[in-house]
Amino acid sequence: MATARNTTAAGGRRGTGLVLGAATVAMGLIAGTFYIFACGVMPGLARSSDRAYIEVMQDINAAFENAVFFASFMGALLITAVAAWMLRRDPARWWVLAALLAYFLTFVLTVTVNVPLNDELADAGDPAKIADPAAVRADFEDAWVAWNVVRALLSTLALGLLVRALVVFGRGRGAGAAQSAYLDPAAGSSASR
Repeated sequence: MATARNTTAAGGRRGTGLVLGAATVAMGLIAGTFYIFACGVMPGLARSSDRAYIEVMQDINAAFENAVFFASFMGALLITAVAAWMLRRDPARWWVLAALLAYFLTFVLTVTVNVPLNDELADAGDPAKIADPAAVRADFEDAWVAWNVVRALLSTLALGLLVRALVVFGRGRGAGAAQSAYLDPAAGSSASR
């Protein structure tokens, strides 16, 4: 009976660890996406003419509307929430809950600030036909870049918190987890072994 419980507990921890690992990977993908925009894409585009800037940002935004990005963007939120639920009785839960909060804020910023700005830029139409591309760019660029930096910081914070949760979870011992008698202080002196 104890062996069956040990196997179940070990299997449950393994599954929880896999979910926590998947949440961490998904978060890393999203944090990396926002980071590369903050460090490379937007500074590079800042050097472009107004029409080129608008055209490239419209193309980038359209390219991001795909199943792979959507799966990682939503997956980071959903898998982290599942990990938080699975770890509800584990000391690692606090790290996962903090990560979930940080990413939830990232998610809200994306949906309420960056996506509407993207939509406004798309609605501006063909860059070659925009009467005042400098005004369109000015309405978009500074706000989008600033809020993207906030998203990059929050999602990177969430990633760091999930990495910490993995460490705490990895150090923990679930109920019935196998442990060597040589590491168990209750087993007595190791002199006789």
